[in-house]
Order: sequence, then C-alpha cells, then structure tokens
Amino acid sequence: MDEVFKALADPTRRSLLDQLFEHDGQTLSALEQRLPMTRFGVMKHLRVLEDAGVVVTRRRGREKLHFLNPVPIRLVHDRWVSKYAEPWAATLSDIKHELEAKTMEKVFEIYIKTTPERLWEAITDAEMRRRYSFGVGVKSDWTPGSRYESSAGSIEIAEGENLEVEPPRRLVQSLNALWGDSVKAEGTSRVTWEIEPVGDSCRLTVIHDELRDGANDELYGGWPMILSGLKTLLETGETLTTPGSLRYAGTAGWAD
Repeated sequence: MDEVFKALADPTRRSLLDQLFEHDGQTLSALEQRLPMTRFGVMKHLRVLEDAGVVVTRRRGREKLHFLNPVPIRLVHDRWVSKYAEPWAATLSDIKHELEAKTMEKVFEIYIKTTPERLWEAITDAEMRRRYSFGVGVKSDWTPGSRYESSAGSIEIAEGENLEVEPPRRLVQSLNALWGDSVKAEGTSRVTWEIEPVGDSCRLTVIHDELRDGANDELYGGWPMILSGLKTLLETGETLTTPGSLRYAGTAGWAD
C-alpha cells in the first residue's frame, strides 16, 4: 500500500485523479491541457499513479485512454476504516458521486494471489459469489448466449446474457439491474471480466461500459467493495464484515 500513499501524497497527482473522476477515459493530451506543466511532467505523474494501480490504461485504436481505478483506495479504506465509521464514509461518498459522476465506462483493476481457475470459480460459483458480492449469488450454465440471474433469497438483483464465455480468462455479460426502480430505468449495460496470470498471481480487470452518460452510480459504485471482498476471500479465506459488504447476507441465508 506504500505506492498508493506515495501516489496520493502529491497535489498534482491528486488533481489528475480529480480530472479522471470528473471525466473518465481521457488521453494524455486532454490531461496535459488541464495542468501547468510539460507533457513529460504529466507522463511522470501518470506513471506513478499507474504503478500504484489507481490509474489503468486501455487502448482504443491509436489512442491510449486513462481510467481512474478506485480499488486500491478501497483496500486502504477496508483496512483502516472501522465498520462503525463505514456507513458515514459511504454516505458522504454516495453524495459526492451523485453530484459529480458522469461517465460512459468504468474500469477496475486488482491483483489477487490465486490461479486463473480458482478466480474463475469464485466469479461463477453461486456460493463463493455470495461471500464477497453483498450476499448475492448467481445462477447460470455459463455457456455463450445463456442467461444468468443474480438474487439474494427472494430478492432479484440482476439478470442478463453471457455474451462471451472463455474460461478461465474472459467473461462478457449484459447487465440489467433489478434491485430498484431507479436502476431498472437505466436499461442494459455490459460487464467484462478479464483474467491475466502474472507470476503466482492474477490481474483481474473489470470493465463496466455501455452506461448511459450520467447513469445512476448505484450501477457501478459497488465494484471496489466487491473486488476488495473477492481478493480478501481468495487470499485469506475470510469474508469482509463492513456493513455494505453484508447488505443482503441475512436474506441470502449463508454464513462463514
């Protein structure tokens, strides 16, 4: 976590993160225009942010786009923010997102010490999924074109189609949120899970795109907590106990 603290310590780097928070998926040229420094200087700061994992990049044709990845910051939060303070922090975060977040795509990245096969199992197995995904399980036969359903007991959470299924490396799904009228109104978005082995670990990238500009941030705001819980489960066998991570646990009827 030292790299995260180093990245956040510099006001210029915090400014870059603010810019990506306001408008995700920017090019180097776009970010450069917003800072009073040379292109080389901006590149150096972006490299520090990328090394810390709080910024990730993706190629779109000839352009290299930069995305804010809040997962490492969420891991810091989970380590030092108590379960008693978490509801207050989450409320303030929700207010900030509601006022400021406008995006068409979100990219999240995390490194987990596990195998691709074990990670794939954690994504597709209903009981394992409940342990890190707010107590919500998933049912599907995991074949291309098949349907999946996510629920917590009798509460319907989401449904969609498995567009691409390539175990244990890639899963692409359409997503229709069902847990409330406000998210139902957002229509269909898309979630891509990409697993890449790195030494004795895996890099998991989750891309949530095809979102309406200004979409309800309930659709994507939970990913940092989900991925933090997934990492904790696979590396320690334990379950996060922050209030948000256990939102539907009682309804789903599982226990450690």
